[in-house]
Amino acid sequence: MELWMDLLFGNPIGLASMAVIGTTVGLCTFYAVYFLIKIKNAKPPVEAHKA
Repeated sequence: MELWMDLLFGNPIGLASMAVIGTTVGLCTFYAVYFLIKIKNAKPPVEAHKA
């Protein structure tokens, strides 16, 4: 475990990689929750013409 911590946080490149991965996971989670809430609150479409 110490080896992985040194590889990830021992230099700026590892820290930047972890920041990118964390931001990506955060954005994916945000958009998933956003669309699920939007779908849950969506109203059914109204038909324009009834024949």
